[in-house]
Amino acid sequence: MRFARATPPWVSRLIVCFVLLASFATSAHAAAAPKAIQIDSDTSKLNSGDTAWMLTSSALVLMMTGPGLALFYSGLVRRKNVLGTMMQSFVMMAVVTVVWAIVGYSLAFDSGNPVTGGFRFAFMRHVGLNPCEYAPTIPHLSWMAYQCMFAVITPALICGAYAERMKFSAMLVFSILWLLGVYCPMAHMVWGKGGLFNWGVPDHSNHGLLPALDFAGGTVVHISSGVSALVCALVLGKRRGYGRIPMPPHSVVLSVIGAALLWVGWFGFNAGSALQASGTAASAFVATHFAAAAAALGWLLIEWWTSGKPTVLGGISGAVAGLVVITPASGFTSPMYALLMGAIGGVVCFYTATSLKHFFGYDDSLDAFGVHGIGGTIGAILTGVFAVAWVNPDAHASGLVDGHPGQLLAQFAVTLLTWGIAAIGTLVILQITKLACGGLRLTEADEYDGLDLTQHGEAGYNFEESFPATVEDSGHAYAH
Repeated sequence: MRFARATPPWVSRLIVCFVLLASFATSAHAAAAPKAIQIDSDTSKLNSGDTAWMLTSSALVLMMTGPGLALFYSGLVRRKNVLGTMMQSFVMMAVVTVVWAIVGYSLAFDSGNPVTGGFRFAFMRHVGLNPCEYAPTIPHLSWMAYQCMFAVITPALICGAYAERMKFSAMLVFSILWLLGVYCPMAHMVWGKGGLFNWGVPDHSNHGLLPALDFAGGTVVHISSGVSALVCALVLGKRRGYGRIPMPPHSVVLSVIGAALLWVGWFGFNAGSALQASGTAASAFVATHFAAAAAALGWLLIEWWTSGKPTVLGGISGAVAGLVVITPASGFTSPMYALLMGAIGGVVCFYTATSLKHFFGYDDSLDAFGVHGIGGTIGAILTGVFAVAWVNPDAHASGLVDGHPGQLLAQFAVTLLTWGIAAIGTLVILQITKLACGGLRLTEADEYDGLDLTQHGEAGYNFEESFPATVEDSGHAYAH
């Protein structure tokens, strides 16, 4: 078996481009510094409590990627792919942050047009310690950093669909292009001033053409990543041996720890989206917790009823599904409606990750689509049902239960558009990545040897014990 690899030519070119880009960024920022401006120079509006909460929330959201998602995903794959799977989450913290600083943040949150932002904030120009137009009580840097953590985890979620079979080089190129081509436009359309789907909170003069409620990323994060995950799974094809050999997780213990970290980190994800240490943050915090609990029980009970045993993996999968479902509604709905949304999400995502996947035969390795794509879709639509005005008076957000059926129609429309944007964008980006990297997936030999050795030249286990004499004895990653 071959584990030493010559450095491909594209790596050298990438390093040169990175050095040149870094040099340009430094000179451009230095030239702009003396005349840099701020959106709002009145620092008296800054609130130390809000700033502390937002910095804490930023750290919690980063914890969701590493170690949360890294442990959750790596526990579900074969031992020979553990380090490679963890690396996919870890490297997102590095590469997405760099791209975000250079141009990603500007494309997402500069005013621009209804679909994408401009370049006013490129290379962190005009991003300083004073307030910004999105969060007037915290420094602009705090807002930018918080949004950076959302950008970090979203492409990392997609990795669950192509686990164990995509080349590391292709994963990097795909993730960068996807961030710029899908995530940044979606973030701008939903949360950016003047964005196509912007609800306009708290400034209602900034409503988009099709305003939709998305408090913390049901469309931007979960539908976009989940639908993109399905497209990746279909384009790359099934793992070799899928459906013929057992594919159990190598360590549910790691996955339980990862899921618990995701649950805790999600408080920063949802309650932090209030952008203040306020009553709205408290409401989102409680709704998040209630939905996760109800979804975990919903998944366990339906699994118990259908298969005879409530599994640990089922419980943690249900909790994550509930967290996904409540994300767009967390700042708009009540605790009891959150319980109901979580229970619905747990049951529906159970059937999506089991019966639906098996019926159509696609290999969504770690159920990124079944949990995030479907869970995000359910959450976005149910937000139009269960949004109640008293929860967030500043938003004036009301759904069907509050006598506003029109919001439900808007949620349906934006959900469908998000599906289309994510699916088409991912298809195009995969083709570009395929051309740039000479293919998307590992060779048959490399897939058999595993990501750890073939992509990273290392292993965190006993080699001989992990490679049986026949492929039939080898096992594989988990399939529900």
